[in-house]
Amino acid sequence: RPPTRATKPKKAPKREKLYPESPPPPPDVVRESCPPLGLETLKITDFQLHASTVKRYGLGAHRGRLNIQAGINENDFYDGAWCAGRNDLHQWIEVDARRLTRFTGVITQGRNSLWLSDWVTSYKVMVSNDSHTWVTVKNGSGDMIFEGNSEKEIPVLNELPVPMVARYIRINPQSWLDNGSICLRMEILGCPLPDPNNYYHRRNEMTTTDDLDFKHHNYKEMRQLMKVVNEMCPNITRIYNIGKSHQGLKLYAVEISDHPGEHEVGEPEFHYIAGAHGNEVLGRELLLLLLQFLCQEYLAQNTRIVRLVEETRIHLVPSLNPDGYEKAYEGGSELGGWSLGRWTHDGIDINNNFPDLNTLLWEAEDRQNVPRKVPNHHIAIPEWFLSENATVAAETRAVIAWMEKIPFVLGGNLQGGELVVAYPYDMVRSAWKTQEHTPTPDDHVFRWLAYSYASTHRLMTDARRRVCHTEDFQKEEGTVNGASWHTVAGSLNDFSYLHTNCFELSIYVGCDKYPHESELPEEWENNRESLIVFMEQVHRGIKGLVRDLHGKGIPNAIISVEGVNHDVRTASDGDYWRLLNPGEYVVTAKAEGFTASTKNCMVGYDMGATRCDFALSKTNLARIREIMEKLGKPVSLPARRPRLRGRRRRQHGRQHG
Repeated sequence: RPPTRATKPKKAPKREKLYPESPPPPPDVVRESCPPLGLETLKITDFQLHASTVKRYGLGAHRGRLNIQAGINENDFYDGAWCAGRNDLHQWIEVDARRLTRFTGVITQGRNSLWLSDWVTSYKVMVSNDSHTWVTVKNGSGDMIFEGNSEKEIPVLNELPVPMVARYIRINPQSWLDNGSICLRMEILGCPLPDPNNYYHRRNEMTTTDDLDFKHHNYKEMRQLMKVVNEMCPNITRIYNIGKSHQGLKLYAVEISDHPGEHEVGEPEFHYIAGAHGNEVLGRELLLLLLQFLCQEYLAQNTRIVRLVEETRIHLVPSLNPDGYEKAYEGGSELGGWSLGRWTHDGIDINNNFPDLNTLLWEAEDRQNVPRKVPNHHIAIPEWFLSENATVAAETRAVIAWMEKIPFVLGGNLQGGELVVAYPYDMVRSAWKTQEHTPTPDDHVFRWLAYSYASTHRLMTDARRRVCHTEDFQKEEGTVNGASWHTVAGSLNDFSYLHTNCFELSIYVGCDKYPHESELPEEWENNRESLIVFMEQVHRGIKGLVRDLHGKGIPNAIISVEGVNHDVRTASDGDYWRLLNPGEYVVTAKAEGFTASTKNCMVGYDMGATRCDFALSKTNLARIREIMEKLGKPVSLPARRPRLRGRRRRQHGRQHG
C-alpha cells in the first residue's frame, strides 16, 4: 500500500477515511449530492470513455451512457450499451473526468435491447489520478461490492460510502446475469473541483445572465410561479386552464399578449405545448423560463419582445400530462429510466392519441371518382372518436377543444430525448412502410419553420455534435420529416394541419429527457433564441380580412393559394393568416353565398405578413333568398338549382372523361 499512497500525494488526506468503517456522519453534516458528470447529456465526450475490451464497435465504451437507445437493427454501429469482449472479472469501463472531481455515486442500467437480456448484477468501483495506479473503494477492510441491476431498464443508484477525489473512475463488473454478457449503461455523480489555473475548464462552463428561476417545478410550484409572473406583469398575462387531467389536475395555460383574454382582429395566435410525455420535462421548464423571460424583458422595454407581445397572442401550456409528470418527478432526474411517466394515468400516449385524418384524406384522394371533392383542410373528426367509450385521453380531448376554439396559426410541441425539429406528415402514406418521406402540400413552409428553430439553436445544426442515440439529422440541418423518421398515426401535428388552420411542429429539445437541475441554465441558453425566433415566424406569409360589401367580416371563408392543395379558413371576425415563404401567390377567397375573389399577393423577406384583404359580393342566388325571406315567402325556388348543377357537372365530367 505505501507506494500507492506515495504516487498520489493529493489523495493522502482523503484516503484515511476509507479504512475504518466510518460511522454515519452526524446528522448536521448533510452529504452534498453531486450532479451527473454528463454521460447522458453528452457533456462527457466519446474520447473520455474507455473500456478493457469491447464486443464490437457498436457496443463500444462510447455507448455505455445512461438511457442510450439502440437502433432498430441493434447489430449496427448504434447499439444499446457497452458490452465487454470477454466475460471475466478483469473487465472495466472508465470515465476520464479530465479534472479532479469529487465522485459521490454511480448509476447503472442494463443493455437496451428488444431481444437480449444483459446486465451487470454487482461491481467494484476504482479511482485513479493517472489511470495507472488504482484505488478500489473499500467497505471496512475489504473491497466494497456494489449491488447492480436486476433488469435492463430501471437505473440503480449506488452512493459511495465516502466521496472520493480523483480524475478517473472505473466500474469493474463482478457478476452478471446467467447466460448473459457483461453489458451496462451508466452515469457518474461527481462535483468537479474548482481549478483556478485551468482556462480550458472556465471557458467551457456555460453561464447565463438571465435572472430566472432555474429549477424543476412540480405541479404546485408551477402554479405558484405562474401566479408570481402574473402579478409582475398583470397587463400582459392571464392564467387559465384548458381542462383537467385524468386525475383531476388542471391543465394550465398562460396567455401573453397586450390584451389578455380577447382575440384581437388581425392578430395571429401562437402556442407552445410541452409535457405531452410527462417524463420529457425539459420542455416544461423551458416554457416556464420563457414565461418569466417575456415578462421581464417586456417590463425592461426590450423592443423585440415588446413588439412580439403587442403583435401576437401567445399561449403557453407547460404541462399537458401533469399526472405523468408527477410520476417522473418522484423518480427524479436520473432514476426514472427512459419511460417512467411518459403515458397518461390511464396509459395513453397523448402524442398519437388524435384522430387519424390522414387515412380519410388519402383514401378519398385515391378514390377520386367521388362526385364531391373531399376538402383538403378542416376534415371533420370521425364519429367513433367522439363517442364516450373511445380510447381517448381526457388531456387529448381538452387540447382538441382548445384548438377548435382559438384560431391558432402556428404551434410547437416541445418533446425530449432527441435534438431535432420534426415536421408533418408524421404518418407514412404507404400502408406497409414504417419510414417514408411523406410531405404535406406545404412542405416548403414546414421546412423553413423547422429550420428557423434548428438553425438558431446552439447545438442542433452543429455538424460536430455527437448524435443522441442512433439518428444523425445533419443531412437536413437538424430537421426531419416525421414520417421519414418513424411513422405515427394520429399525431398532434397531422391532426392540427388537417383539422385546423394551425401549422404544428414537434421540437425535440435535448438528448436527456429529464436533465439535472444544474443543466437548466445551459439548456435555456441553447434554446432561448430559437424559442423566440420560432414565435416570430407566425408573422410570415399573408394575412387579412374577408368582408362583405358592408364591411362586415365573413367567418369560415376559404382562402386558397394556387398550386398548394391545402386551404385555410377565416376566423369568426373574418380575419385570416396564411403562412407562406417569400414569393408571389395567386390567392382566392370564397364563401358560401358570395362570389369568389382572386388577387395576387406578394410575400417579401422582411418580417411581418403582407396584408391581402378581400371584399366579397353576394351571389344573385343569395340575394334572391334574402329578399324572399324578408317578404316571408317560402324559399323553395332556388332549392333545385344546386342539384341541377350537380347533374350538369356529372354530364360535363362524362363528356370530358
